[in-house]
This record gives sequence, C-alpha cells and structure tokens, in this order.
Amino acid sequence: MKKITIIGGGNLGSAIANGLIESGLPPEQLTITRRSISALEKFKNIGVHITNNNKEAVAKSEIILLCVKPHKTEIILNEIVSKINNQIIISTVTGINIETLQSFFPKNKNIFRAMPNTAVAIKESMTCISTNSTDNLAINYVKKMFKNLGEVIMIEDSLMASATVLAASGIAFALRYTRAAMQGGIEIGFSSEIAQKISAQTMKGAASLVLMEGNHPESEIDKVTTPQGITITGLNKMEHEGLSSAIVQGILASQKKIKNL
Repeated sequence: MKKITIIGGGNLGSAIANGLIESGLPPEQLTITRRSISALEKFKNIGVHITNNNKEAVAKSEIILLCVKPHKTEIILNEIVSKINNQIIISTVTGINIETLQSFFPKNKNIFRAMPNTAVAIKESMTCISTNSTDNLAINYVKKMFKNLGEVIMIEDSLMASATVLAASGIAFALRYTRAAMQGGIEIGFSSEIAQKISAQTMKGAASLVLMEGNHPESEIDKVTTPQGITITGLNKMEHEGLSSAIVQGILASQKKIKNL
C-alpha cells in the first residue's frame, strides 16, 4: 500500500483522511500537513503522521494530495517542487487546471485533478477525476482509491469547474433543501429532531432510487403523483414559487463565479 501525503488538513483534506482510514488505509501510511498542527491532534492520536513541513512530507510519499486554497497553491508548489520525483500528484484545488500544474512539474507524467465532496469522510462522495496520465496502473490506482470513498467518474479537465459546482457545492445545495424541508416539517407539527430524520432519510431514499434503478427523477415522481393528490398540489406550488428555476440559476451563478476565480 502506497504512502500518502495530504497537504492541507482543512475541511476537505481531513474529510479525505477520514475516508481513507475508514476504507482501510493504515494510519501510519498517511501524513497530513497543516500550518497549525494542533488542529490535527485527533489524527496524531490514531497514528497518522502530522507535520507543518511540506517538503519533508512530500519526500517520503508516493502519492501527494494537494488540498489547499487556490491563493496558496503557487507558493506551496514552488516549495515542494525540488522534492517531486514523478510521484502521483492529485490536486483538489479549484480553478487550477492540469496544464498549469504540469508547468510546475514538467517531467511528471502522473498529474491528476480530483473533485470529491465532503461526503468523502463517510465514503459517499461523488468524485470527478481528470488527468494527463497515460499510465493505466496509476490511473486505476487513483480511481480505486476514490472508489473506496464513494462513486468515481473520469471527465475532461475542461469540465472540472462544472464538477466542482455540481458535486462539491452540490452538497450544500442538497442540504439547504433538507433544511427547508425540516422547517416545513416543524410547521406541520413535528419536532426539529424528527423533522430532520424524516427529511434526511427521505432525501437519501430518493437519491438511492435514482442511483440504483437508473431511472430519470421524473419517472419516480410520476409514481408518487396521483390525480388531484396532495403531492402534485405541493409540487405545483413549489414550481410556482420558482423551485426548479432557483436551483438552476444557483448552479449557473456558481459556475459564473468559479470561472472568474
């Protein structure tokens, strides 16, 4: 099993670390870096190596995951470039494409971009991956690594910004619907705890129907909507208030913003 370094133990980096450990990676095979290592104490306690020395961490690893903020990426890449010797590099950084990463490591043939979401921590991520690699062993290893953390799709690098919006930001969009459903549930008589349980499990079930059956969402909606029934009344009211339009416009607004980063 390969040694892995996660540069940037923030929310996403920590979520990936949790998922890797949950999927069976021995903690001693994992190194996490962060400027303030006190925030990584929980990982240290289970045997993960933690450090604020990126160069040292990179030199000891075969796979490097870049999980840092876009504005810090160039500084960190310049910092570690002398220690890169064709390791597998996987960037989760928004807005920095394969071509740009390649310019820092011109001899490296195994550069990947991966866009998981925070459900990676519970092995339920939707991860989109792009790469410049033609090494099938490296490609399959990276795919398997993220497959252990959820679902994986290989896409063109030009679509990675769109993947960020639909999959990574999509977690927040989905949770905002869940919160709204909870608020409605409280209005019709449930406690907040019960409303949360019902809303979240219902959303999970709806997603599972689409994923497991492969059906279009509208075909599943048709199974629930009966003539003059309560479901179609609720759906029509939501559409009248702009539900679908608001979701589409939110996705488009996020896409516009990411292109300007």
